[in-house]
Amino acid sequence: MKQEKVAVVTGAARGIGQAICEQLIEDGFHVVGLDISPIDWSDSEQFSHYQVNLCDAKAVNEVVGSIVSQHQRIDALVNNAGITRDALLPDMLEQDWDSVIDVNLKAVFLLTQCVAPVMLEQGTGSVVNIASIVGTDGNIGQSNYGASKGGVIAMSKGWAKELARKGAQIRVNCVAPGFISTDMTRSLPEKVIQMMEGKTPLGRMGSVQDIANGVSFLASDKSTYITGQVLKIDGGLVL
Repeated sequence: MKQEKVAVVTGAARGIGQAICEQLIEDGFHVVGLDISPIDWSDSEQFSHYQVNLCDAKAVNEVVGSIVSQHQRIDALVNNAGITRDALLPDMLEQDWDSVIDVNLKAVFLLTQCVAPVMLEQGTGSVVNIASIVGTDGNIGQSNYGASKGGVIAMSKGWAKELARKGAQIRVNCVAPGFISTDMTRSLPEKVIQMMEGKTPLGRMGSVQDIANGVSFLASDKSTYITGQVLKIDGGLVL
C-alpha cells in the first residue's frame, strides 16, 4: 500500500493558506495546517492542525516532532504565513519592522530548519515559500515587507543548492503573488483596486485559487526538475 504524502502549510486559518490546504487535500496529501489563530474550516480526515507561534523556535520544534511522530514523513512544506505593517520610510516604527521580519522571514527559517532534516533522511521533499513581487521589485511604503520577502527568495535559492548537495531530491522554490483578492485587498478603496487592475495586463485581481494552483504544481511530482525558482503569479503586473 502506497504511503500517503504529508504536506505542512503555514498561515492555514484563512485566505491563501486555506486555499492551498484545500487544493493539496484534493491532490491526495494529508495536510497539516499551522497558524497562530484557531483553524475551524475543515473536518476532513485528510486535514489536521496545530495552533502555534511560528516565531517561537521551541514551539516549532515540538510541532514538527509531533507531526513526524504521527505521520513518519513530511513531503511538502509550504511557508505561507505572513503579515504587513506598511508605512513610508520616515514613519515606519521599529516594532513594525521587527514584527514583519520575524513572521515573514525568521519563522520561515525556523520551520524549514526543523523540517529539512526530515526531508534529508527521506531523500526527497518540496519546500514552497510564498514570497511576493514586492520582494523582487519593491513597493512604496513596504520596506519591511519587501526586505522580508526578498530575504525569503535569497534563502530559498541558497537552500535549493544546500539541500541537494548529497544527491537528495529536495526542491526549494518560491511563489511570488501579485495583486490577489483577499480580505485585506478587498477592503481597499475601489479606486485603488481599479488602478491595480488597470496596471495588470490580464485586467483583474488574482484569486487565492490561482496561488494554490501554483503551489500545488511545485509541491507535486509534476515539477521534479524545478528548483531554486521564483514563480510569479501576478497576471503580468511585473514584466
